Amino acid sequence: MYRGVNRNGPQYLENLATGYWFSEVLYTAVELEIFSLIEPGGRSSEEISISLGIEPRGAERFLQALCAVGLLINDGGRFYNTKVSSEFLVIGKEDYQGDSILWRKQLFSNWRDLADCLKTGGRVKYDFAGEAPVNMANRIKKYISAMDSVARTKVREMTPFFEGIHLRGKILDVGAGSGAISAGFLEIYPEMTATLMDLREVLDCTREKINQQISERLTFCPANILETWPVDTADFELIILSNIIHAYSEEEVLYILKKASDFLKPGGFILIHDFYLEHYPEKAALFDLNMFVNTYNGKVFSHQWVQKELLNLNLHTTEIVPLETDTALIIAAKSLEDLSGLKLNPIDRLNVQLKTMGFDEVCPISAEDICVADWVEAKCRLGCERYGMPHCPPNSPTSKQTKDILKDYSHAVLLKGQPPTKEFQQRALLAEKQAFKAGFYKAMVFWAGPCSLCDNCTNGGYCRNIREARNSMEGAGIDVFRTVRQAGFAIDTLKNKNDFVTYFGLLLLE
Repeated sequence: MYRGVNRNGPQYLENLATGYWFSEVLYTAVELEIFSLIEPGGRSSEEISISLGIEPRGAERFLQALCAVGLLINDGGRFYNTKVSSEFLVIGKEDYQGDSILWRKQLFSNWRDLADCLKTGGRVKYDFAGEAPVNMANRIKKYISAMDSVARTKVREMTPFFEGIHLRGKILDVGAGSGAISAGFLEIYPEMTATLMDLREVLDCTREKINQQISERLTFCPANILETWPVDTADFELIILSNIIHAYSEEEVLYILKKASDFLKPGGFILIHDFYLEHYPEKAALFDLNMFVNTYNGKVFSHQWVQKELLNLNLHTTEIVPLETDTALIIAAKSLEDLSGLKLNPIDRLNVQLKTMGFDEVCPISAEDICVADWVEAKCRLGCERYGMPHCPPNSPTSKQTKDILKDYSHAVLLKGQPPTKEFQQRALLAEKQAFKAGFYKAMVFWAGPCSLCDNCTNGGYCRNIREARNSMEGAGIDVFRTVRQAGFAIDTLKNKNDFVTYFGLLLLE
């Protein structure tokens, strides 16, 4: 059994309590434009101190912190950007995220009123009430700039799903914001045109940021999306709802989905990009709380609820399609056949389904990254009282046999969970069955620990429940520690009997 981050211990609580240390360092570095200053040739601490007008001793400690969190590198007293800082935090670069980061800082102010929000049942502070028009315009510009930087990276993940589908009609971008999602599709599909529908104040700011090469293919439609949609009926091949539904209540979302369905032409698609409770659940739950303190009635929904409401509108949907970040997609169409043409990764779809089974984390890896070693079986023989039981060594695959088995697989998924052992093993078995149903006919799972399905196990290597019993990872010669650490998990041996225990299972796929 393995020790991960101890959620029962004081260090876990300490990490939560000091989380703002990380964000404040990031906010300050972006505000000081330190990453732009040192790109690309690097700067010494003294040069940075002089250029930014900050005290030398403070500069040294600040730079030390930026190195510790992975944003800078100190090479012989000269500081350079790391890859992530160079790519996303240097002003002027295509994927600059500084505006988005500082927008998050602005949202943070209302979090200080969380207790009052909980007591009153909603947001208690509206800083923009009575705000001068010029200030409101500046606020909207900052919001558009922040969302634009995020959307440009997101749309690159969305468009490949439509590869091979000849989109050539009209796009309706509902609550378009910066229009970056539509722009991404227009760049790839030259025959398409787009209507951006949002509040007039937002569209006025959006016009300033639109790429001139696609501006002639855009129509601006000022509207409140909770009121009448002033566009042609059933005339759109692609309707985009990006980061929209989390800003509204259930009743309002139902209205938006109904209108989208009404304006969708046969053969078209509704693309719903948002946070969902099942994808990246920690971030989704916290983002939901952010909606609670920063909006009138916004919330994060379950993807199952969204799918159900789309089904009630006689629409067919994909399963939730996770992006590489904290958001995901649901794509809907009037015909199931239309969805079949989408290029959706079957492993990604399966991973989403596995997450809903109750695993703490689901991590896809390459089968080549599974470490098998001869010493593991010896460790079982010398250190485990269950040695010789059914499905344990020597009644389990040897390390050589496991290596041969792995040659038949390209993909695998690490399944992270917690005790009780029996429940974890039952869940791992369900994961194997789900993978089989999804078309992975060679799916095979290895779980953690000796088989605990039966209350009493037989002796002599005979198993009463051979249909469901499986081998453990370690029982098949897999070096669990090395495999899991290479996948990015932090685990260690148990030092005390009350340490937090983490289980890992392995699902092989082809």
